[in-house]
Amino acid sequence: MGAQAGTCKPMIQHGLGLRFRELVEPYNAPMRRALFDQSGFMEVFGAFLRLGLTAFGGPVAHLGYFRDEFVVRRQWLDEQAYADLLALCQFLPGPASSQVGMALGLMRAGHLGALAAWLGFTLPSAVVMTLLALGVGYLEPDSLVGVTHGLKLAAVAVVAQAVWGMAHSLCPDWRRRILMLAAALLVGVLPLPWGTWLVIMLGGGIGLLSLRLPASGVTTRLTMAVSRRVGGICLLLFFVLLAGLPLLTMQWPNTALSIFVVFYRVGALVFGGGHVVLPLLQAELVGAGKVAEDVFLAGYGAAQAVPGPLFTFAAFLGAALTSAPNGVLGAVLALLAIFLPSFLLVVGALPFWAGLRQNRHARAALAGINAAVVGILLAALYQPVGRAAIHDGGDVLLAVLGFWALQRWACPAWLLVGVYAVLGWMLAG
Repeated sequence: MGAQAGTCKPMIQHGLGLRFRELVEPYNAPMRRALFDQSGFMEVFGAFLRLGLTAFGGPVAHLGYFRDEFVVRRQWLDEQAYADLLALCQFLPGPASSQVGMALGLMRAGHLGALAAWLGFTLPSAVVMTLLALGVGYLEPDSLVGVTHGLKLAAVAVVAQAVWGMAHSLCPDWRRRILMLAAALLVGVLPLPWGTWLVIMLGGGIGLLSLRLPASGVTTRLTMAVSRRVGGICLLLFFVLLAGLPLLTMQWPNTALSIFVVFYRVGALVFGGGHVVLPLLQAELVGAGKVAEDVFLAGYGAAQAVPGPLFTFAAFLGAALTSAPNGVLGAVLALLAIFLPSFLLVVGALPFWAGLRQNRHARAALAGINAAVVGILLAALYQPVGRAAIHDGGDVLLAVLGFWALQRWACPAWLLVGVYAVLGWMLAG
């Protein structure tokens, strides 16, 4: 009996060992290196921290900054792979620019890379917005007018360069150029949250029906350090939290949990970019008396003048809540809640998206989607980016010079931002 027990024990241990290896096998070698290699985390964090400090101009401008940094300068991926990531994130609810950043970090250094990208890009503006809500470091708005104007002009140049480069590589034939222009015009006449989504769907359908691509497949692979199993778990968790958290608050009333539910629901359901989040948060917080209306509007105005994602407005609101949890704790709670859906969706969708790109019919649809995305960026170059920044002939000249510096002289985007901020301040003075 003892001999049998002694024999069974190694067999059980061996079986458990095999089962454990089966469970961890989806985490391939790049994933294991990413989990334990701090250099990958720090590389991604450093790159996105610099963008978090300098990427002014809103979500569309952020996509231009990302392209300049990671496609042109660092060459982490090529134009086609970047456009495919952008197309996916345009489909998903939440802040598209932050989701693209998470995806880039995930590709570079696994889950910790996605976290590093989010932290680096979000932290600067989140800290500023929290301090503003606490009444620290207040500046007169008039003192920032010139600086803000210079930053907007730099954003025009960055977006123009992105549109130029992406149109050249993603719209090589007349069909896709016509599709790009049609998408730009259609977005202009459908200024609705679902208008962008509709244009992307139409672009995919037209691409599937009319584009004939070579059978060689995509030129590069989207290497994801995450398996489809893990992706499926993340997608399931996204929906479980979306449906289950409100039920949990009904069974267990708690102020902190109810605040988390509000911001999670907004982050999970908002389509159309950062500006669409305004009416949703206003209805949830101002309407319920959790944030004063004048404080809400002041914070939203301040969010336009800081770098990084507009969703860090949540940090301001969390800190400015009329009751606990507020202050720093409220800011952290709101920030985590509003970005958590994006993290789950990106990690969940990318493993399936990477494989879908290899299908010939899917590639035809993606080619149409990419042309439509370029058209969407072209429309955004005019409104809101261009119209918010250009008021006279001098502004046109500065925007053209900025584009020329980026395109011909390979000027780093962060340097252009710094120069134009100082120039705007000097001209305003």
